[in-house]
Amino acid sequence: MTEITKQAEKVIKELVEKSGLKKGDLLVVGCSSSEIVGETIGKGSSLEAAQEVFAGIYPYLNEKGIFLAAQCCEHLNRALILEREAAEKRGFEIVCVVPKPKAGGSFATTAYQNFKDPVAVEEIKADAGLDIGLTLIGMHLKHVAVPLRLSVDSIGQAHITAARTRPKYIGGERACYE
Repeated sequence: MTEITKQAEKVIKELVEKSGLKKGDLLVVGCSSSEIVGETIGKGSSLEAAQEVFAGIYPYLNEKGIFLAAQCCEHLNRALILEREAAEKRGFEIVCVVPKPKAGGSFATTAYQNFKDPVAVEEIKADAGLDIGLTLIGMHLKHVAVPLRLSVDSIGQAHITAARTRPKYIGGERACYE
């Protein structure tokens, strides 16, 4: 197991624990393989680095029954690759595109190549998220996103940010919350 895979595995286990994700939940991951290898986002795509991160994340999520949504890069308008089962279960509209390292990104390409029945969708509302290398996943999270501080702050050379979501608080001064 590579150091990148070990870091990714540690991060995903801690994120799942701290976020309270459970079977059937959806986690969005945006991953800049360029940033992982120390390049500027979009300038040094590394299929190998993406595969190492995927190897650290996907088996654990699969074991827990948590669906992974891999965010594509800006060249595919940050579309997402996920299992058909997850898309259909949530009523997401499936679109037609196949990611490649320079058009979709290496991580989304890796997900597409490794999922049982991959599909692309344009938008989701995930229960939690992991941003590896400043990929801007916030648009794909449910309201309200809550930052998670993890013990690891990078994978390779890429800074990471994690979030969980919670229901909106509504009401006013008389409202009661759990």
